[in-house]
Amino acid sequence: MDIGSVTDGSSFLSLFAALSYGIASMAMVFINKAILMQYAHSMTLLTFQQLATALLIHFGRRSGYAKAKGVDIPTAKRLLPVSLFYNANVAFALASLKGVNIPMYIAIKRLTPLAVLVAGFFSGKGKPTTQVTLSVILIAGGVIVAAIGDFSFDLPGYTMALTSVFFQTMYLVLVEKSGAEEGLSSIEIMFYNSFLSLPFLLFLIIATGEFPSSLALLLAKSNSLSFLFILVLSLVMGIALNYTMFLCTIVNSALTTTIVGVLKGVGSTTLGFVLLGGVQVHGLNVTGLVINTAGGVWYSYAKYQQKRIKAVKVMSDLESHRK
Repeated sequence: MDIGSVTDGSSFLSLFAALSYGIASMAMVFINKAILMQYAHSMTLLTFQQLATALLIHFGRRSGYAKAKGVDIPTAKRLLPVSLFYNANVAFALASLKGVNIPMYIAIKRLTPLAVLVAGFFSGKGKPTTQVTLSVILIAGGVIVAAIGDFSFDLPGYTMALTSVFFQTMYLVLVEKSGAEEGLSSIEIMFYNSFLSLPFLLFLIIATGEFPSSLALLLAKSNSLSFLFILVLSLVMGIALNYTMFLCTIVNSALTTTIVGVLKGVGSTTLGFVLLGGVQVHGLNVTGLVINTAGGVWYSYAKYQQKRIKAVKVMSDLESHRK
């Protein structure tokens, strides 16, 4: 077996997973912001997205189009924390989007990579390389500079966004661990996540009073084709985002997934200045984005070199054992 071909194949899959997640994630921010401007019931929206995901995978599995096993109780128990952290992350993120503009929302969410790095260190994953550490610090520093440049302070919105950062960190680390240790595919993890989340989400929308007012508003807006289009698009892109995020985390790492999110955030921030209630451009904000991008490029190069060297070493060891 040719070592180069194996390495290139692994690199291509990693690149595909990262790019797919980046595109889906960037699109989802604007779609969620657009629909929340018309339909403010974020928990009900999340419930619809999870229900659509669970039903699609279920019928896909029954018809043979989706390769996923049925519900296994021991596996469901192990993945329950993943589902809880995921839904807490998305719920707080959606709630923050109602009061925070897109550039500032992304600026706060860009603090996730640093949190993932710290969480990985304390969970026994080991100390990252110097280049990885410095690049993530550079990214976080760029975020802080950019945020200082145009902070339109909204206490509830920023509190929810920061809380989302914490839950996203825990969620990504748990997804990486469950995918590696239990051998589940991204589709299977996505199905368990959606399936397990529904009872909690249904309880929350009733306990918080969103239901039945959210259903009444949905029926009132059902005669608007533009609203229905955005709603269906949000459901489809929610499924795509879930799949690509799980795939990227399994194929790469939790930190790589969050770094991809940071890089796509540069494009989202640029568009966010002019779309859906944009904000005024400040010099500090632009400077921060440049620093952030430089750190992201540095990190991407360091991780690519690290992954390539590791793949070559593994194949070399296999070849030596065969001789």
